[in-house]
Amino acid sequence: MNSIVGVNVQSEIGKLQGVIIHTPGEEVENMTPGNAERALYSDIINLSIAREEFKQLNGVLSKLTKTYEVRDLLYNVLKDEKNKQEVLDRIEVIEPFIGAPSLKGSLKEQLMDKDAKELARLLIEGVEMTKDTLTKFLSKDWYSLRPLHNLFFTRDASMSIYNKVLIGRMANAVRDRESVIMRSIFDFTPEFATSTLNLPVPNGVYKPRRVSIEGGDVLIAREDVLVIGNGSRTTTQAIDELIYEFINRKTEHVQHIIVQQLPHTPESFIHLDMVFTFLDRDKCMVFEPLIMNPGSANQTVHIRIQNGKVLSIRNEKNILSALKKLGMDLEPVLCGGSDEWNQEREQWHSGANFLCVGPGQVVGYGRNNYTIEAMNDAGFDIIRANDIIEGRAKLDDRTVCVITIDGSELPRGGGGARCMTMPVNRSAVKW
Repeated sequence: MNSIVGVNVQSEIGKLQGVIIHTPGEEVENMTPGNAERALYSDIINLSIAREEFKQLNGVLSKLTKTYEVRDLLYNVLKDEKNKQEVLDRIEVIEPFIGAPSLKGSLKEQLMDKDAKELARLLIEGVEMTKDTLTKFLSKDWYSLRPLHNLFFTRDASMSIYNKVLIGRMANAVRDRESVIMRSIFDFTPEFATSTLNLPVPNGVYKPRRVSIEGGDVLIAREDVLVIGNGSRTTTQAIDELIYEFINRKTEHVQHIIVQQLPHTPESFIHLDMVFTFLDRDKCMVFEPLIMNPGSANQTVHIRIQNGKVLSIRNEKNILSALKKLGMDLEPVLCGGSDEWNQEREQWHSGANFLCVGPGQVVGYGRNNYTIEAMNDAGFDIIRANDIIEGRAKLDDRTVCVITIDGSELPRGGGGARCMTMPVNRSAVKW
């Protein structure tokens, strides 16, 4: 594993210096059409193909930055017996709220007896249920500890905000263990040199989910500007709690939070980064029908904070208009190009979801032909992932490009390159 860098992310576009990923494993295949919806999938995916596609993303990132696998980081944490006990204690708190059997008793003892490598695997891939009682025998559940089908979307359960890590409060209880794992990784890996920020659980009860926030909705535009989606995965109450965190900083500088309301349907709108991502200092990717003309049903709200006080909350025309007033004049590149039919089709398959590895250097799915063509028209060279991996293409600071990865299976899980990566360090951007 690469030497670990400290947490420091001041923008979406700074050169990537360290990123956490999770290669899809057996937890993805431990799913049937019958439980796919409960696992938050609209379809089941082919693991072998998904792994080959993810291998391209991993290969590109390994050439350009330091990468860290969740499984390796968790293994290192669990090698310490005190850490192991604490991680299992944290999981014990949340498991009953997803309708799973309690972690108390024999199951917890069984897990405590596992070595760190095996325990890391079980916490990710799940623990099969021993049918040793009538209740278990008649249960339709195959697992005492359910697999984490969504873990390869590492963005959602934790997010680097400046030099801290905000731990996701997941909108769906089946993903709570992802947050526990990511929180534990940052709490017990001192090299990250960070502290975790955990939003409160109302009355200590994990449902109903009035306070939820996921990383796909949180974008750092600049050191003083956050752009946050408010929709099915991130609630207004969670954003309010985040505002309090900014208030507590009591900075002399004005801090800005731009909130974009999102429709709860279709499911491809689950996060802001499915309709809006940053590409460069002066360019962004947008799903035009929603971002350029959000309308009264999906308001854009600008919140200003200074010296421990909310200075103002007001409506804006759209995200781009709000950012322009703050000195960020962004040219929109249209997901799916100019045709509404193509826009809808390609947004559905994460056509707006790009990861910046540096200013003007992004990674996304090559399958979205009209989106890639629009980027080419906007000045981005098109580079295939394998050309980076095999050394036929190299990037320097002047390169403006989109690196395309294959995506026939991965998009069916509901996300793109940004969803599958959790940056922990980026270089400062010269604005």
